[in-house]
Amino acid sequence: MPTKRPESSTPVPPDDAKPKAAERIRRTARELFYREGIRAIGVEEIVTRAGVTKPSLYRSYASKDELAAEYLRDYELAFWKVFEAGAETHPGDARAQLMAYFEGLAHRATQTGYRGCGLTNAVVEYPGDEHPARKVAQSHKRKLRARLVTMCEAMGAKSPDLLADGLLLLLEGTYASGQLFGKQGPARSLVAVAEQLIDASLR
Repeated sequence: MPTKRPESSTPVPPDDAKPKAAERIRRTARELFYREGIRAIGVEEIVTRAGVTKPSLYRSYASKDELAAEYLRDYELAFWKVFEAGAETHPGDARAQLMAYFEGLAHRATQTGYRGCGLTNAVVEYPGDEHPARKVAQSHKRKLRARLVTMCEAMGAKSPDLLADGLLLLLEGTYASGQLFGKQGPARSLVAVAEQLIDASLR
């Protein structure tokens, strides 16, 4: 007959305790990094706001740099979800799909508290090519540029690469100017300028 193991007086944490702590850390870091910038936020503030300990953070992430990279991976996933949403409402119409994103961006970029694109901000914060956060951001921007070229080809642009670069410059300009000018800034003209640029670029 097997011997019954004595009950421990120390409560055993549930199996999902660590994921819960890790998720709180990710959620808190995402909010703070986006609003305040990655460099401005220290590990101490993250763990305090998340209600966890430093060892909990370092069990999940090797360093603050790796946490920053993970924040940007999450940000990128969220970006693509919004960017590609137009494919469902406008199947087969690359222009309408892109303009749906531009319309949403024009609205977001004229709201109080807008902080631009977290991935673009990370590139500005980390000029060195070897930082994990910058690597995530650079990879994303290259994918976005390639995606825009594909969409411009589908639109029938005379020079898809040139049009894609122009649209990317509009996007990046909106990310920056939205933080500077707010409601009455250039972001409110994004859709009209994009439409004119596309019209001028079609065959």
